[in-house]
Amino acid sequence: MATLTLRQLEQFLAVAETMSFHRAAERLNMAQPPLTAAIRQLESLLGVRLLERGNRVTALTTAGAVLREEARRTLDQAQRAIELTQRAGQGLIGALRIGFVASATRHVLPPLISRFRHTHPGVALDLTEATTSQQLAALDEDRIDAGIVVLPLEPEVGLHIAQRRLLKSRMVAVLSADHPLAVAPGRSVPLAALAREPWILFPPTEGPGLYATIVNACVAAGFAPHVVQRATQMDTIIGLVAANLGVGLVPEALASTDMASVKFRRLTGPGTPVPYEVALVWRRKDPNPTVAALVDSCTGQDV
Repeated sequence: MATLTLRQLEQFLAVAETMSFHRAAERLNMAQPPLTAAIRQLESLLGVRLLERGNRVTALTTAGAVLREEARRTLDQAQRAIELTQRAGQGLIGALRIGFVASATRHVLPPLISRFRHTHPGVALDLTEATTSQQLAALDEDRIDAGIVVLPLEPEVGLHIAQRRLLKSRMVAVLSADHPLAVAPGRSVPLAALAREPWILFPPTEGPGLYATIVNACVAAGFAPHVVQRATQMDTIIGLVAANLGVGLVPEALASTDMASVKFRRLTGPGTPVPYEVALVWRRKDPNPTVAALVDSCTGQDV
């Protein structure tokens, strides 16, 4: 079976569209004799006449007309393949699997995704809600390409996971609306004032860094929290507090939640502020160009 090159198709198409070896040679930026020879070789390869010609080209044969249309389609497809390959290499098309902690949906995830979709509409996004620990495991197992997690991470994680901080904030106390500290005057409470309270806390297995941050803050305030309930979602912690099961700490961004059943109070005194930081994480040696594009689109700082 005869095999054609893109260059042969390009040469024939130039002749077929200009109906002139001279003009086709000019279009291809080559001399006319080599072009004439190339068309003869093409006809010999295919075993058919492509052009009706005497001293000049007068018409395409039936076979030539068919090859003209197929050459146009093939060259267009080849150009499309080049463009798509280049765009994929630049991270402009492809797929991206992103994990995120639930609390990031308030202020971090929406602008990040909106900005990325605006600049990279050709990238398909697959978003998965998961805890920090679940996302780090998913990165290790190549089930996600990037994640939005709560800092700090364990030191050994940084050996293979890169980080870019997206949010630097603090945690606030959440109290039931009828709690004595909630009805007292003022918009703040000392962290030490929560020493004798039952606590609803994030489990250490799902976010050891955040858990350690909270416990260390309590220790600095002179007590160890008495944990009676655990919840992986900040909204769940708020709901359990509303049910009068205890007190908790949640990101300050959630303090805008309009709930009559709970009150949010800024923390003061020893152990405060209690930091709450969110970061984008990805595998350091990931060759996926869409990951690099996502990182480039983020505002923040490497940590």
